[in-house]
Amino acid sequence: MSEPIRATSILPAHREDIELHTADGLRLVGELARPLDRDPVATLVCLHPLPTHGGMMDSHVFRKAAWRLPALAGLAVLRFNTRGTSSVRGTSEGTFDAADSERFDVAAAIEYAEFAELPDIWLVGWSFGTDLALKHGCDPQVSGTVLLSPPLRFSTPDDLRTWARSGKPVTALIPEFDDYLRPDEARERFAAIPQAEVVGVPGAKHLWVGDAETVLDEIVRRVAPDTPVPLPREWDGPMEVGDASAYADRTVAAFADVPVAGPRPGGDPTS
Repeated sequence: MSEPIRATSILPAHREDIELHTADGLRLVGELARPLDRDPVATLVCLHPLPTHGGMMDSHVFRKAAWRLPALAGLAVLRFNTRGTSSVRGTSEGTFDAADSERFDVAAAIEYAEFAELPDIWLVGWSFGTDLALKHGCDPQVSGTVLLSPPLRFSTPDDLRTWARSGKPVTALIPEFDDYLRPDEARERFAAIPQAEVVGVPGAKHLWVGDAETVLDEIVRRVAPDTPVPLPREWDGPMEVGDASAYADRTVAAFADVPVAGPRPGGDPTS
């Protein structure tokens, strides 16, 4: 008998705690979720929102991706805490470095996916994570990137040109009511990447609260095009229930209107 897939639903998958080791000597904590009964068709490497504002590997869209997409879309989902970031999984070594030393974190995640022989690696960045993808993710092993609520805070025109030259697919999902970058401005900014697809999402906000299903559908549409979307909203089979209570306060706190130091081309560096 089918049951609705809810925010706390955990569908069957093979899940294992992992550690990433950076070139500058840090240990980062993470998790890899893979389909239970088949090889993955593609891989998501998730780059989470700003850790100084509550972002972490368990930020709700990524948590739902790991809990659902191995079963619903045959995807492997690799999540991890960037340097100095904490979640229930643990705390990664190091300290936040405003998207600079995090280049080693991105490289370590891509390297892990490569050595684990995970197929068709896509970076999925959210907010701060989109800057990490744009600045440090255009790697030969990466097929493309999906950007959720990109603020373009730390990214530079050179970073956009690097993706433009690569020809790799870039999709930016832009909430209609985003706090930092809305669809019309996003189309202007991403014009620097001719192959970039900018998708405005009506009614959505930066946190994607209430819109996670839309986000997951759009990710799957690009990285696993043979999978029908929209994804099922019900599941006929074993299903566990996760405890999301540990994240509630951090979800609310994430992206609060607190100044964050860092470059933002064409804007106030503290905005």
